[in-house]
Amino acid sequence: MVERVGRSRRVSDRSLVARGRRSVAGQVFVLQVVVVVLLVVGAILSLLLEARGNSEAEAKNRSVAVAETFAHSPGVVDALQSPDPSAVLQPLTEAARGPAGVDFIVVMDTNGIRYTHPLPDRIGKRFVGTIQPSLEGHVYTESVHGPLGHEVQAVVPVTDSGGTVVGLVSAGLKVKNVNTAGDRQLPVILGTGAAALAVATAGSALIARRLKRQTHGLGPAEITRMYEHHDAVLHAVREGVVIVGQDSRLLLANDEAKELLGLPPDAEGRNLGDLRGLDAEVAELLLSGRVATDEIHRAGGRLIAVNQRPTGRHRGSLGTVATLRDSTDLLALSGKAEVAGKRLELLYEAGVGIGTTLDVGRTSEELARVAVPAFADFVTVDLADPVLHGDEPTSAGVDLRRTAVHGIREDPPFYPPGKLIAFLASTPQARGFDSGSSQVVPDLSVAHGWQAQDPEMTRRILDYGVHSLITTPLKARGMVLGVANFWRSQKPEPFDDEDRSLAEEMVARAAVSIDNARRYTREHAMAVTLQRSLLPRALPGQNALEVAHRYLPAQSGVSGDWFDVIPLPGSRVALVVGDVVGHGLHAAATMGRLRTAVHNFSALDVPPDELLNHLDELVNRIDLEETDGDIGSGVTGATCLYAIYDPVSRRCDMARAGHPPPALVHPDGSVAFPDLPAGPPLGIGGHPFETAELYLPEGTQIVLYTDGLIEERTRDLDVGMELLRAALTDRHREPEDNCDQVLDALLPERPQDDVALLIARTKVLDPGRVAERDVPSDPSAVADVRLWAQQRLTEWGLGDLAFETELVISELATNAIRYGSPPVRIRLLYDRFLICEVADGSDTSPHLRYAATTDEGGRGLFLVAQVAKRWGTRYTPQGKVIWAEQSLPASVGRPAGDRTAVPAALPAASP
Repeated sequence: MVERVGRSRRVSDRSLVARGRRSVAGQVFVLQVVVVVLLVVGAILSLLLEARGNSEAEAKNRSVAVAETFAHSPGVVDALQSPDPSAVLQPLTEAARGPAGVDFIVVMDTNGIRYTHPLPDRIGKRFVGTIQPSLEGHVYTESVHGPLGHEVQAVVPVTDSGGTVVGLVSAGLKVKNVNTAGDRQLPVILGTGAAALAVATAGSALIARRLKRQTHGLGPAEITRMYEHHDAVLHAVREGVVIVGQDSRLLLANDEAKELLGLPPDAEGRNLGDLRGLDAEVAELLLSGRVATDEIHRAGGRLIAVNQRPTGRHRGSLGTVATLRDSTDLLALSGKAEVAGKRLELLYEAGVGIGTTLDVGRTSEELARVAVPAFADFVTVDLADPVLHGDEPTSAGVDLRRTAVHGIREDPPFYPPGKLIAFLASTPQARGFDSGSSQVVPDLSVAHGWQAQDPEMTRRILDYGVHSLITTPLKARGMVLGVANFWRSQKPEPFDDEDRSLAEEMVARAAVSIDNARRYTREHAMAVTLQRSLLPRALPGQNALEVAHRYLPAQSGVSGDWFDVIPLPGSRVALVVGDVVGHGLHAAATMGRLRTAVHNFSALDVPPDELLNHLDELVNRIDLEETDGDIGSGVTGATCLYAIYDPVSRRCDMARAGHPPPALVHPDGSVAFPDLPAGPPLGIGGHPFETAELYLPEGTQIVLYTDGLIEERTRDLDVGMELLRAALTDRHREPEDNCDQVLDALLPERPQDDVALLIARTKVLDPGRVAERDVPSDPSAVADVRLWAQQRLTEWGLGDLAFETELVISELATNAIRYGSPPVRIRLLYDRFLICEVADGSDTSPHLRYAATTDEGGRGLFLVAQVAKRWGTRYTPQGKVIWAEQSLPASVGRPAGDRTAVPAALPAASP
């Protein structure tokens, strides 16, 4: 029973609470309806009073509404841009002005010329009113006396899609018709008011229900408690919150915000511009209402990070809310981290950008470029003069040569590169070079020791704005190579100890690279000197060929490419081009040995194939010597092409050992690559070489080269051969010009392999300077041969040589008849020398010996050796030829086309 009574009471209480809530809700609903009704009635009365009491204002509002509606109607812009706007717009304005409740709608251009008007005779005339504000994009209303009388009109701009004003629309009505229009619209106003009342009533009901649902049935106490919690949280967080209204008033600032910004306790509700003590930069941001994300500003000696957003997302800004965070300590740490990061970045750039080449000057310039402008405004590098030549610096005085100058401007006030500077002992450069430690000069204006070096120069540097200096010695492997000077002019802060340590780290990397470049310079100079001594310094004199040549070492240093021109007996000339694989001293030394061997073998006057066989055996011996003695790896590869040209017969004998074939430029301009037998490279052994015989027309250019000319990583070998062919097609080009053309057409800017190029244009000895005849196998025939020789010499104007020539011919011809075998043939050649050749079918060679006083013979060759400049024997497939050369008398000019020895152009030593 008790439980039932308690339960019934609780139910009754709940019902009473529910009825109370429903009663309260009903009262709220009725109150809302009453308020809405009053508002609607007040609005209607206000409209009626305004319509009746303020006719001019009503006229302006109506005019603006109609004019804006028509100005933004679709098709108006297109009509204005049509050929006849009046024809399109006049019917539309006349049809619209009646229902719109205005007396006229006038459309005009930007000059005020009417396109439409209720009075057609007014079309095309200037509009009566002010149009300038509307041309600037504004809506302008005014009261004027126009064609219809006292009118209130509005002028509205018509803009295209780009926002450009393309026309104007004016709508208006006579003032006396406003009240009548208002009376006509009274039923509409009443009907609209009734509809608004219904909508407001329904809306109030819906809002009440939604509010009840959103508050979850919370009462005033619960809502009050919730806002108390919200306020407690807002003022407890360690981040400032500031809310600014649209009227620039401070609506809310929590405790953290007041502390960060230094706001007074009564700051809320006041205009931000009136708050004293608020930092101007922060106030400008809060008043601007712009979006900000983690912007750093100073406020009261602190650095605060500000984030600001508008409070209204969809209907425009109703104000802004900003959060403030104290970032002073964080920024200090991040600043140190940024400085450390920039330092590491600079050191990384120094490690990557310094020492890209083995050139002392280039490495010094790289150091200067890396340090500007990240570390210094100007950098100068001074090195000891011996370092530039690859030697170690001496300790006698501080004479340094300016090697690099670089800065933020092109007109630095320092000594130019290349100047040798004798630094005084009081200068930072001398102290740094002598002590090996960096010298920091924070203020150059008071550095009297530095100024004593050159008062005029130092004054010019100070006037330029340079104010601070660090001099750091370039020290590597226990030697001071020079100093690097870092100067500041535009950076206001002077150098300090942290800058000193950074400069030392950067210079230490550069010093190692400069020392490596110095060592390379020394070794390269030694190798180039050796190579220059091994290559021909001058081409020997000869009349058989017109020779031009080029030799270009690779960027990586000296190597084993070589060439030579060797005169042979009988006016013949040997051309040779070779290539030893590899670079450096070993390749150059091997090249020198092979070139010397070719000279020695050519003295034997053997055919090209036999000479290559001898050279192949020599390379094999070199390999055995070096590999057995553990002093090297032997010759890793060598090629050679050897050719002999005879200007009498125009025959050219060639043989090659693994070398690219020659190119022949014929007199008609055609270029051919003869099909020479391709022998193996030197040192292979066991494979014979073969000689090819070619007969060349006079004027043919023989082009010999090494593989560095035609081989390149970016193209095939066939492409290189075709490029060579194309570069040689001009038959009128001289050999010297052909050399330049070939190198320009085939070589890249920085060739990876060295190149030897030899171009020889053939000549033919004038047949009138060649005399030959057979000699019978009878000693008595020698007298007839002497007479024949005397006649020839007289014809050539060489009568002064008749006696000596007769002696030579007598001895050589007699020996051939006695000790040789037929046929015996004699030939005289008038070239650079007078050459006498006696050929027979025997392969036995005479030898020079000393005859005893009792001997009857043996003195003939001795006499020949005394009379002739030189003599010798060469073997032919038919036997042998004994020859002797006699110098021409000084009174006799050399034959046409003779050339003196021309120095060979060799490249200067450069790392």
